[in-house]
Amino acid sequence: MRYQQPLVYVDAVARAGSIRRAAETLAITSTALNRRILNLEDDVGAPLFERLPNGVRLSAAGELFLHFARKELADAEQLRARLADLSGERRGHVNVATGQSFSGARLPGLISEFRERHPAVTFGVRRCTRSNVCAALESFEADIAVVFEPELTAGVEVLKALSQPLRVVCSADHPLAVARRDVLRLGDCFDFPMALPTLGNGVRWLLQQQSARLGRRLPCSIESDDAMLLRQSVVQGQMISFEIPMRMPDTVGDPVDAGAPAARGRLVALPLDPRDVPAGQLCILQSKGRTLPVAAASFAQRVHQALAEKDGPVLS
Repeated sequence: MRYQQPLVYVDAVARAGSIRRAAETLAITSTALNRRILNLEDDVGAPLFERLPNGVRLSAAGELFLHFARKELADAEQLRARLADLSGERRGHVNVATGQSFSGARLPGLISEFRERHPAVTFGVRRCTRSNVCAALESFEADIAVVFEPELTAGVEVLKALSQPLRVVCSADHPLAVARRDVLRLGDCFDFPMALPTLGNGVRWLLQQQSARLGRRLPCSIESDDAMLLRQSVVQGQMISFEIPMRMPDTVGDPVDAGAPAARGRLVALPLDPRDVPAGQLCILQSKGRTLPVAAASFAQRVHQALAEKDGPVLS
């Protein structure tokens, strides 16, 4: 919708932190973009950006205007989706915010499956942490979010929550796997170097809480927000890591299997005693009170169905 173009300009500049960089993404000249921002500021009656030597940042008025702009753009997307539904064709754009585990696991397959049924629907995916996911929803940067143990705020509601116990992930020839105990105590794990997600990850947050309760420090040797790097470190460095029980492929393409015979390069997942680390919640979230666009609401429902399936497909 053409009347919304100034809103698109403000959103792009706010994201880029620079008029020049925003102009590149918008395929217009920086001079033209700057002139349109200045005209909009004249209409609003207040500067929306503070001009800095190395870019721009939102003013107090700009913060207010950006929230208005993103809400207007989200409402327009919802209108377009509903109009498309009237013609029998599902259209729209779905912005998803997600944490480390889900973004590299089930999400790619779910998006591909959804687009096979609705090829006119497009997706945007951004990585978030448990602490900044609510800000992404409240600012309309994301329609829905899927995050383990999110740090919830009053402006966000939980659509669905699924209990997810932590598992210890190690190579099949690791001492913890060879011992073949029915369940591991967290204390058993402190004798081995760990490859752990970063502090913004819900798995790491749960581990930090429980290790502090025990008066112990996690022996973290490698820290990363890259799930694949952590799994490779487990295989190649004889470390251990922790994941929630979404079926993940190992280095040779087989699912993680706690009952498989020992073989170098194969990952196994071992249950962790819930007395030491209670199960966390994998949550599907949206901004409170918001009516989601049809495509986003439909995709959120599909995500919930997939996560609730006990025998879902191996994740890509």
